[in-house]
Amino acid sequence: MSITAKLQDDMKAALRAGNKVELGALRLAISALKRQAIDTRTTLTEDAEFAVLQKLIKQGRDSEQQFAAAGRDDLASKEAAEIAVFERYLPKALSGPELETLIRAVVAETGAASAKDMGKVMAALKARVQGRADMSQVSARVREVLSAQ
Repeated sequence: MSITAKLQDDMKAALRAGNKVELGALRLAISALKRQAIDTRTTLTEDAEFAVLQKLIKQGRDSEQQFAAAGRDDLASKEAAEIAVFERYLPKALSGPELETLIRAVVAETGAASAKDMGKVMAALKARVQGRADMSQVSARVREVLSAQ
C-alpha cells in the first residue's frame, strides 16, 4: 500500500473520529503529494513521497520555531502536532551510530579523501538515507568525517 493510500485511509478515520488536527495534517500531506505528482507529471515513487513528507516536516519545524519566537504557543503546538502526524509515515530514523557507520562505508566506497569529494559522498548517501535522516544533519556529519581524514 502506498503512502498516499495510507494517508487517505487514515484521513477517513480521522474524519469519523472528529480529530481536527490530524485531519488537517493528513489533508495537507495528501494535497502536497498530489501537487508534486502534478508538477512532475509522473506517479510518485515511495522515495519521492518520503521527500515530500520530509519537506513538510522541515517547513513545519521552521514555522514552529517562528511561532514560538513570536510568543504564539498555540500555533507552535499545532505545528508540532502536525509534524508528529507526518513522521508516522516515514521509515524508522537512523540512529547516530548507524548513520556514522553508513557514512564511513560510503566514504570508503567512493574513495573520498577530502571535502572536495563531498558531492560524490552525498549523492551516494542520498538514496540510502532517504526518509530516514535529515539531509542537513547528514551533510554536517559527512563534512566532519571528511575533514578528520
